Amino acid sequence: MTYLLPLLGLAAVHLMAAASPGPSFVVVAQTAVGSGRRAGLLAALAMMLGAVAWAAAALYGLQALFARFEWLYLAMRIGGGLYLLYLAVMLWRHAPEPLSEPSAAGHNKTGAAQGFVRALLLQLGNPKVMVFFGSIFLALLPAHPPPWMQAATLAIVAFNEFTWYALITLLFSGGPARSIYRRAKFWLDRIMGGALALLGLRLALLSR
Repeated sequence: MTYLLPLLGLAAVHLMAAASPGPSFVVVAQTAVGSGRRAGLLAALAMMLGAVAWAAAALYGLQALFARFEWLYLAMRIGGGLYLLYLAVMLWRHAPEPLSEPSAAGHNKTGAAQGFVRALLLQLGNPKVMVFFGSIFLALLPAHPPPWMQAATLAIVAFNEFTWYALITLLFSGGPARSIYRRAKFWLDRIMGGALALLGLRLALLSR
């Protein structure tokens, strides 16, 4: 029970954070509705891998490195913000193009690979994810968690991240969602591009 309650608290807090709207939601939803379910699930997998990488970094001390070398944290934050701005520009530029149907095998593979890389770079380009994990780990976990508890922590992060974004994928890759997106693609892409641009500026310019 000594270890169970902190892990349950961690699972609840992290799931609420994962479910909060942000650039990850926008990217996974746009990938699912634009490139299909397979691409969306691979994007969900990428979000999971990126989150686990940052969670492991928080567990094993990279946060202390960022605290010692603030320029490194600043450089990664600015890089992540610029990447979000790049995604925003791409969405804005391609908004007038019609929605392509992922029917051919080659198209499916290309869209899925692009969705995976885009989502992974997005997640790894946001060092605030590690700061979040470092904060909740300090607040909820014991000072020196045993190795099995560290493994359980990473497993919880992986399960929450993939499950949430897989649900987003299933919701947005369905026929009704694609039909709505097809009809309103221009304005939806412009809105999502604007949201990513604002989030990118916020990541690059605001302090911790």
